Amino acid sequence: MASTHGIPNQAPLHIDEQMPYGPILFSITVLALLMTAAWRDVATRTIPDAISLLLVVAGALARIREGPSAFAVSAATALLLFALLSIAYSRGLLGGGDVKLMTALAVGLPPLDSYRFVVATAIAGSLLGIVYLLLSRTLNGQYKGPHTSLINRVTAIECWRIHRRASLPYGVAIAAGEAFVLLHFGSF
Repeated sequence: MASTHGIPNQAPLHIDEQMPYGPILFSITVLALLMTAAWRDVATRTIPDAISLLLVVAGALARIREGPSAFAVSAATALLLFALLSIAYSRGLLGGGDVKLMTALAVGLPPLDSYRFVVATAIAGSLLGIVYLLLSRTLNGQYKGPHTSLINRVTAIECWRIHRRASLPYGVAIAAGEAFVLLHFGSF
């Protein structure tokens, strides 16, 4: 290799060589944000917009790393998903936070993984619904434990919601669907 000033020239590094743990860090970041979104959805039935925005940024950066066309296809898929989910929102089937969260997650996924994510989320949502139906028949709406800690207070409120068949915290199903896609290597 030629050198200038006695320093040998080196071949340029590829992004993966500079940051070999990029996909792992991306997955950890997304999973941490999803855990926060699921917790907030259970506790307050809201998903903070900041979480969706952070997921859009993380997903866009991950897809841009794979090339502009990869990002463009993912963005188009996310827009299509947003349009379809907006119909569900307009009919009261999903909350606005759920629509934003699912759309934000689709930005960071290839189209096939977006499909897998939607299917896995639907399955997780079905299981969540079954659990809530079963619990609504067994709980009397009263939580017997102490109400001193935050988790106990949220549990008491959730028992009350389940007993009255209130809305599901669908952020939990969304988090489970995305976790499945991120942690599942292979086809389904």
